[in-house]
Amino acid sequence: MGIAFCVSPFYITCPSEAVGGLAIQYRSLSLPVWTHEKSLTTMAAQVTEADQMKQFREFLGTYNRLTENCFMDCVKDFTTREVKPEETSCSESCLQKYLKMTQRISMRFQEYHIQQNEALAAKAGLLGQPR
Repeated sequence: MGIAFCVSPFYITCPSEAVGGLAIQYRSLSLPVWTHEKSLTTMAAQVTEADQMKQFREFLGTYNRLTENCFMDCVKDFTTREVKPEETSCSESCLQKYLKMTQRISMRFQEYHIQQNEALAAKAGLLGQPR
């Protein structure tokens, strides 16, 4: 029995039964953004179940590492059942730092990728010119 996913070109949603009652939706970073509606439908149809499972495992691994790191950094007092305000603010800050960091890394990666493509295009332009 496999897990059914709701797949769109922008998001993959795991049904609530798959993760203990939690419905999880995350942005699929490996799918390019296209503007033509027919292309979006075609692209969504090409996503295989194996790819969906791989992306979902990667998401869960990232989520688990983030949760563990923030928990270990922020939760210090186990003498009460209640979460202290300091722990709450620390965990929220930890999550915000992680999100900002991943956003910044993504931006730098895109900038680097654009520079590489421009360099290749310039090199190809120079090589393709007659003398």
